Amino acid sequence: MHRRDLMILLAGSATQCRAAPATGLEFPADFGAHAASRTEWWYVTGQLQADARLWGFQITFFRSSVEQAGQSSSRFAATELVFAHAALTDLEQRRLRHDQRIARSGFGIAQADRGDTRVVLRDWRLLRSAAGYQAVVASDSAGFAFDLQLAPTQPVLLQGDAGVSRKGPLPEHTSHYYSEPQLAVRGMLSVQGRPLAVQGRAWLDHEWSDAFLPPQAVGWDWIGMNLDDGSALTAFRLRRADGTSVYAGGSWRRGGETAVRSFGPDEVTFTPGRVWQSAASKARYPVQWTVATPAGRFSVSALLDDQELDSRGSTGSIYWEGLSDLLNDSGKRIGRGYLEMTGYAATLRL
Repeated sequence: MHRRDLMILLAGSATQCRAAPATGLEFPADFGAHAASRTEWWYVTGQLQADARLWGFQITFFRSSVEQAGQSSSRFAATELVFAHAALTDLEQRRLRHDQRIARSGFGIAQADRGDTRVVLRDWRLLRSAAGYQAVVASDSAGFAFDLQLAPTQPVLLQGDAGVSRKGPLPEHTSHYYSEPQLAVRGMLSVQGRPLAVQGRAWLDHEWSDAFLPPQAVGWDWIGMNLDDGSALTAFRLRRADGTSVYAGGSWRRGGETAVRSFGPDEVTFTPGRVWQSAASKARYPVQWTVATPAGRFSVSALLDDQELDSRGSTGSIYWEGLSDLLNDSGKRIGRGYLEMTGYAATLRL
């Protein structure tokens, strides 16, 4: 299981435009952890650039409550687990580097604070301040590290109905979900010990829920795209074994505006294009898609076919997630972001 492997389902179901301030969420409190919720994650993806060289990066922190802890009186009983994934897509070397971690919360090793974003797992961390976020990763085994500052350039984008996001056909398939697109990124990246000053754009998702995938869903397809004109596009679908959709949704916010157009389940379609097969897992992933939404018809094209991650050492699954271009109907590149595909190597067991 991955970011959404641990719990999820993505996106919203309201179909009208709405203004962002109308919400049941309260900030900065909802930037922090929600201990009463079974599972939660903070997920950052983006692109980094140094001169003409381009990378994709991802860091995800999860917290998951441990139900059995209530049956133990020991102070050492695990009440919460913290997981983390980090990845770097090196386009010049045509290689994906990635690492993963897991620990029980507490004892100065791992924590997810309430009240604001402060998630730590050993020396990996995601912290929020008035200036934005700091994301820090160091992986000796995978040969990369980064220390990045991510500054908001837009208001928080509330997914679904004012931050309450429908995940499936039944009302219980719901989560709280917001995004921060168009984050301006600056910092340092190190690849095999070589430090580089980088800049770029990023996207942050924060979601928490007690809900799980509808039983007929084997996985999902999802995109979060920063457009060059400042717009932000989210689209997703939950997928059956035969490739048809169980549920779909997403959102659109035009650059310079605050209103969000949320997509209903019948307004989003994913049509697969070229397929790449993993030599490691034998899974077959569509690395090109046509995605139709009320905001337009788009093409999504992976910048590297092999962006498959094996997270069986932490959250338990194999999935594909990577840097991709967004193109308009005439084939012009208009944005860039991340595509995620789960349930292709095996049905998700949440």
